[in-house]
Amino acid sequence: MSDRLRQRVLDRLDAVPAAIWDALHGGDNPFVLHAFLDGLERHGCLRAGWGWTPRHLTLWDGDELVAAAPGYLKTNSHGEFVFDHAWARAYAGHGLEYYPKWLFAVPYSPVTGPRLLARDAAARRALVRAMAGRAQADGLSSAHVNFHSAGESVAFDGDWLQRTDIQYHWHNPGHWRAFDDYLADMDHRHRKNIRQERAKVSRAGVAFRRLHGDEAGPAELDAIHRFYLQTFLEYGNAPTLTRDFIEYLARTIPRNLLMILAYLDGEPVAGALCLRGGDTLYGRYWGSDVTLPGLHFETCYYQGIEYCLEQGLTRFEPGAQGEHKLARGFLPALVHSHHHVVDPVFRQALREWCAQERDAVARHARTRARHGPFRTPGQD
Repeated sequence: MSDRLRQRVLDRLDAVPAAIWDALHGGDNPFVLHAFLDGLERHGCLRAGWGWTPRHLTLWDGDELVAAAPGYLKTNSHGEFVFDHAWARAYAGHGLEYYPKWLFAVPYSPVTGPRLLARDAAARRALVRAMAGRAQADGLSSAHVNFHSAGESVAFDGDWLQRTDIQYHWHNPGHWRAFDDYLADMDHRHRKNIRQERAKVSRAGVAFRRLHGDEAGPAELDAIHRFYLQTFLEYGNAPTLTRDFIEYLARTIPRNLLMILAYLDGEPVAGALCLRGGDTLYGRYWGSDVTLPGLHFETCYYQGIEYCLEQGLTRFEPGAQGEHKLARGFLPALVHSHHHVVDPVFRQALREWCAQERDAVARHARTRARHGPFRTPGQD
């Protein structure tokens, strides 16, 4: 099949109709929806000056789109969350250019999901071959597929380097129907700590609202964007998501957008921006105007867990990093990426490094899992 497929590299996602793009995936992951990715382009969230230039790879069988991957030409490694700065320095040390590189991922979103959108396994493998071949033909140093779903690993051949990392995810084993069910499976110390954290927020007089996009008005959209800006300014980072983009999501995929807003004396003082998939809630950004004990944990974690329990969602992925999540019932989960380095010498040198990294990550995940908050049989 691959011999008759035609490649097209697109510099705008709106070159493909939304229905055709979305027909290549199950629709359960909101980050690969045409609306989400196209919205980033339409509403000023991606700029070449920030290192992001859309360069989507598509494969066509005649007039039929059979495979696609959201791709970006990158002139830096910001906003990717799979860190390859050492690779770039090694290239520079040998007088070689690491940038630009070709990244297949969702901008600013360390969220696992499909990256190789295809009608079947053969088209998926053809897409991977096209990534490597086109990167070499265009003089790029490398191609990277970040945070792909675990099932997509089989599409990559031995020329691709595999990396893993750890995130902390909440997963309902099936018998939790309410927040107290979730707490009941914890040991006494962790259960008590969470109840105390929640009580502090309640005693401070904070009230919460959980709103989908179609339940939010201009005031709520203004508030959630203000909190987003506040957090980025506090850390000295440049915010990239615009107010127009958030409003666009609220209008185009309203039930996928969830805003958790905290109110004090009737005024919004904190908020978390989330997206909802088929069975998973994805926490993305949070911010606050005030400093209150427990407010961050309540807004970003406990309100999201309650939402999952009410809605019957089985997973909650609150974002990258953060071992503090472990004590709150978010257990270690491995996330995956694959990387094709065009230069064969560098590729071989990095292969052993990646293998050692995977072993270290796996050991760390096993160690952290043993320190979770849930009771073992016979334990109170």
